[in-house]
Amino acid sequence: MSTSTDPVDPTGAAGPTPFARARVEPDPTNASPFYAQGVAVTGATRWLHVSGQVGVDAHGVPGDGITAQTQLATAGVRAVLEAGGMGVADVVQYRVYLTDPAHVGPFAEAAAAALPADPPATTLLVVAALAAPGLLVEIEAVAAA
Repeated sequence: MSTSTDPVDPTGAAGPTPFARARVEPDPTNASPFYAQGVAVTGATRWLHVSGQVGVDAHGVPGDGITAQTQLATAGVRAVLEAGGMGVADVVQYRVYLTDPAHVGPFAEAAAAALPADPPATTLLVVAALAAPGLLVEIEAVAAA
């Protein structure tokens, strides 16, 4: 039995605990293929909160345009998930920040390949600016396993 003083291995090396993730939709006939209205999680013993990942390369240079920045930001999210012993299928919520409403469509297209087939709960906000000039997208995630 684990107590609050037991060390925790963030990679889950002791083995994953089965958990269930269920999409929650008030009207399943009108469900979006890109996000879930809610996600119910049962049995999860590990949670990973991924800080905002932005569209910059390894040298901190922003990608050229929303597509490139989306690919870099989603790669950053995947890298943090993998470092925590998880993957995109474990994500139960995304928060996406864009700096231009015209980027919603191109973002969705670029991110589609990186998102799980069963979409998590998602919030997309259009904001005036991000932390540094030139940044167009930032993605946060919450994962459970």
